[in-house]
Amino acid sequence: MSGSRGGQAPPGRQRVRSAAKRTPSSRAWLERQLNDPFVLRAKAEGWRSRAAFKLIEIDDKFRFLKPAGRVVDLGAAPGGWSQVAAQRVGRAAGKGIVVGIDLLEMDAIPGVDFVQLDFMADDAPDRLRAMLGGPADVVLSDMAANATGHRRTDHLKIMGLAETAAEFARAVLAPGGAFVAKVLKGGTENAILADLKRDFAMVRHFKPASSRSDSAELYVLATGFRGEGAPDPEAPEDEEARSPPPRER
Repeated sequence: MSGSRGGQAPPGRQRVRSAAKRTPSSRAWLERQLNDPFVLRAKAEGWRSRAAFKLIEIDDKFRFLKPAGRVVDLGAAPGGWSQVAAQRVGRAAGKGIVVGIDLLEMDAIPGVDFVQLDFMADDAPDRLRAMLGGPADVVLSDMAANATGHRRTDHLKIMGLAETAAEFARAVLAPGGAFVAKVLKGGTENAILADLKRDFAMVRHFKPASSRSDSAELYVLATGFRGEGAPDPEAPEDEEARSPPPRER
């Protein structure tokens, strides 16, 4: 049986300094961050957060971030997703648009227009539309509410954010556009899929390998936006609309 002795960390594993001054949960979180391979890789490769690898993996599989695309990043701070979006639409070459919003401050990212504002504020959607200057091709949402520690409450809060983000996506996406949002397992995540299927050609859940295995987070991906006013493919056909017009006499 192998293991560390005397409370020492395994070889290569970092321990939190001044651990006695922290709560057990804070100490555990910090130690996990210090030893998370995606956190270490993000630092080495210049990404703002480990979350960048989640978006990279989702886009590598489904290919919705396209050159010259217009992208909105909801809950952008600290900026990992905005970095990936800016790279993939070609902002370094002056192509595309990437706009981000977050309640928290975010250091500037080349090629990304950012506003520090609560997305739930009444004027937030109009601010984002003005920054876009036209319809969006992709709406991203990695928003998460502050955890309360009560699983059911936290689930409902994050699902509320995802549903609000979906409403915004329907209002700003161009036909054919895509929507990606973080959700949590908890019994209601399938409801948002059923709702999105009315407006998008393809809707599914996806859990990136870079998402922690012990996390309840999933990502909902919806592509092929049908556009406002598109008919619901599952809605019953209107009998009156099916009937031929009356013949003139």
